[in-house]
Amino acid sequence: MYAFTYYHPTNVAGALADLAHEDAKLLAGGQTLIPTMKQRLAAPAALVDLRKVAELVGVSRDGDALEIGAMTRHADVADSSVVQAAIPALASLAGHIGDAAVRNRGTIGGSLANNDPAADYPAAALALGATFVTNKRRIAADHYFKGLFETALEPSEIITHVRFPVPQKAAYVKFPNPASRYALVGVFVAKTAGGVRVAVTGAGASGVFRVKSFEDALNANFSAAALAGLSVPAAGLNADIHADSDYRAHLIGVLARRAVAAAG
Repeated sequence: MYAFTYYHPTNVAGALADLAHEDAKLLAGGQTLIPTMKQRLAAPAALVDLRKVAELVGVSRDGDALEIGAMTRHADVADSSVVQAAIPALASLAGHIGDAAVRNRGTIGGSLANNDPAADYPAAALALGATFVTNKRRIAADHYFKGLFETALEPSEIITHVRFPVPQKAAYVKFPNPASRYALVGVFVAKTAGGVRVAVTGAGASGVFRVKSFEDALNANFSAAALAGLSVPAAGLNADIHADSDYRAHLIGVLARRAVAAAG
């Protein structure tokens, strides 16, 4: 590693003040940032560790929505009886992120702020129509994800919590890389009051995306059979050493049908 200034604020106001220092980066769990720094792919002059900011931790039910603090760890999302009762698909998703070490350090806010194209939470946020609440504003999921590792967050903006509307039905199914457990492809299907939403992670060259043709079919008939014969074009999908774009296109259809069956 190399020399950098380390800040450990105890509230959001303090974190914002520390973040104002030149080339400061937020540390929300460190599961991406720390390895990146070790590889010298990032070299921030300062780290602002949010781990002691208690107001960013917790899970609560607020009417027809579930609110999760940005610094709530994956393991706590998975184990929360509130999450399990309100959106069991989200609890299951959190319980299958990485390994036990990752789940006990990584946080939901850190994952969503990083927006890794193979991360699981983006699919849940987009499919459920989540709202990102920051120190400045509220951002709908449809307007939050901007591309690979890109979001609508401004440099002086911190996610305080994420608000997930409770769906009528939902399920998430992924095909994980056996080493990292990142999603080669992951599909989250949610039947909401406003209609069915289908979000795909791990496959898009620009990150997480919705599949309108699947949504239209499922709005007419919420069953796996409704997706028979439907597919996503391979053009524009990721291709790497793990899977080419045709394979990922095939997986999207397979996993979408499995997710609908699981939700039903």
